[in-house]
Amino acid sequence: MEKKEKILEFFKDKEYVPMKEKEIAQVLMVPKSERDNLKEILNALEEEYKISKNKKNKYILIENEYKKGKFTKNQKGFGFVKIEGEEEEIFVHQKNTNNALTGDTVLVKLQNYDNKQEAKIIKIIEREVERVVGTFTNSRNFGFVVPDDKKIGTDIFISKKNFKGAKNNQKVVVKITKYPEKGKNAEGKIVEVIGNIDTAGVDMLCLVKQYNLPYEFPKPVLDEANLIREEIEKKDIPHRVDLRDKIIFTIDGEDAKDLDDAVMVEKLENGNYKLGVHIADVSYYVKENSKIDVEALTRGTSIYMLDRVIPMLPKRLSNGICSLNEGKDRFTLSIEMEIDEKGNVVSSKIFKAVINVTRRMTYKDVTKILENSDKKIMKKYEQYINEFKLMEELAKILETRRQVAGGLDLDIPESKIKLNEEGKAVEVGKYELTVANTIIEQFMLTANETIAERFFWLEAPFVYRVHEVPDMEKINELNKFLFNFGYKIKGNKDNIHPKEFAKILEKIKDQPEEMVVSTLILRTLKVAKYESENKGHFGISSKYYCHFTSPIRRYPDLFIHRMISRYLEKDYNVSEEYKEKYKEIAKDVAEKSSDREKIAKKVERDSIELKKAEFMQDKIGEIYDGIVSSVTGFGVFVELPNTIEGLVRFENLGENEYFIYDDEHKHLIGEKTGKIYKIGDKVTVQVIEANKETRKIAFAMIKKE
Repeated sequence: MEKKEKILEFFKDKEYVPMKEKEIAQVLMVPKSERDNLKEILNALEEEYKISKNKKNKYILIENEYKKGKFTKNQKGFGFVKIEGEEEEIFVHQKNTNNALTGDTVLVKLQNYDNKQEAKIIKIIEREVERVVGTFTNSRNFGFVVPDDKKIGTDIFISKKNFKGAKNNQKVVVKITKYPEKGKNAEGKIVEVIGNIDTAGVDMLCLVKQYNLPYEFPKPVLDEANLIREEIEKKDIPHRVDLRDKIIFTIDGEDAKDLDDAVMVEKLENGNYKLGVHIADVSYYVKENSKIDVEALTRGTSIYMLDRVIPMLPKRLSNGICSLNEGKDRFTLSIEMEIDEKGNVVSSKIFKAVINVTRRMTYKDVTKILENSDKKIMKKYEQYINEFKLMEELAKILETRRQVAGGLDLDIPESKIKLNEEGKAVEVGKYELTVANTIIEQFMLTANETIAERFFWLEAPFVYRVHEVPDMEKINELNKFLFNFGYKIKGNKDNIHPKEFAKILEKIKDQPEEMVVSTLILRTLKVAKYESENKGHFGISSKYYCHFTSPIRRYPDLFIHRMISRYLEKDYNVSEEYKEKYKEIAKDVAEKSSDREKIAKKVERDSIELKKAEFMQDKIGEIYDGIVSSVTGFGVFVELPNTIEGLVRFENLGENEYFIYDDEHKHLIGEKTGKIYKIGDKVTVQVIEANKETRKIAFAMIKKE
């Protein structure tokens, strides 16, 4: 490594002129016995795209002129490349894509056009897409597959011998055998026929195949899981705090089967509260570098699709042995916090415990109890009513403290989609958040913050949940728009506080501009991710934050549990060697987990959009009231009360005129009439298109209020 760096520095020297390998050896006085080693280093630097040979076979430095990155292609032909280690993506014109496909690792040359930086793809280093899911079309002597992912940007030609029995309009998996070049389509062969798109489950299976999700566990992983005993090891109970006589609840959705967390609240004599958060001790069962562990890191997270779950751990663990099921003795990693009347955590204790969940509660039932809205439910749980009231009391205190600190409440509604027995969407609506959801959210946030702060000060190897401060450039753009309403985000690049955003969100509540402003604030914020370095969480206005509470379904939580267990076992006296080793591992875990989380979110979002389009397919011609949710240079998006969103293209605005997009004010304005469409406008639309395969819904404008 040292030799490689020295040779690279030689190339970077201002005095360097292009040389052949033999000349380099002479200048650097490399002995003949080490010439082979020099050749290896030069080859390695070439492979890393630090140097290259020119037409005269002489080496030149290219790392400043050329960059390596990941390419994403738009279905219109152009794309963007994300350079390694850089924040912003760089535009690639259609003529400069060099037949690259989405996901390809590419070498680009940076160029300036009209004072804007663009990239030209010089070479495709590595192809990411090998298999594609799409719709097969048979044309007698040949066929082709239209990919579901339009960003692939090419149909795939299939010769007759490679049909594999596929019929017209069936969903298939095709392996690319020849990538597109010089205007020619890619070529491939069908390796799997999934089935007809309208057959139950095929739509979701297409997504599984498209994202290459690990749908089934390898046999060695299942075999290892089957060796784990159902019952807890009684010999380990004396080494834990025994809380089996305590009243402890799980509170989850009705369909949840992987129950990570259980809670209890007590009122102390000094007037403070004791909050206990008990998390399934998955690390007790999933040992580091075991087959289950390696598979869990590969998956990174459980993926929740509408008709199925692709779990991070085998179901024997996720739904059984690790899950905090009612009436079962379970090992937990627990934290108890003493919280004062202002919501401050005045002390905390982390320990290993054994619990036995008193009742498995649902959000719906706890809400009915607290709202006194269902006598039957009240009667069923009457002996625990005071416990739930105490939980609500503490949650309100914690929520108020968070609001005062400047935590952001963007209140973006989630969709709830009901499927029938055939897997078809029969109902779409808003997922209603209840007081019970708030209770669990506040308790988990508090536990996560307390754990993160403790281990930050211990300088432990850790994975934090990071949400960085928004870029000043984006805040300035937002302020240009907010100026129209008399608002402004105050601060500078060294001092931006979430409270500034929270103040605006409070001012716009129930105002006509509420939707447009909250939408633009959301777009201004960065995306949360995992990192081994603590950078705080802007969105919840917290200096320290991590994910500790869901080790059954998220790998960062499992990694954190291992660290906590180690520190507890060593009475917080952990060697420097151990710290250094696991700080490197933490970086790897954070990076892989962030990548897997992105994929999981894409899959979950796609599954929702697909089912929304399916739901609207038999509603062509129907008329709905909605609100303009987004304005673009090609039309407006309208959201219906049930969260379904569709595009009204320019030609369907019904005004028979040309519309101009005003970027500064984020609205469309009619060239002749001056009619304006902006986010938050109440409108009436008619459904004109709903395509399950493209996951697109289109509306025509009927009227604007």
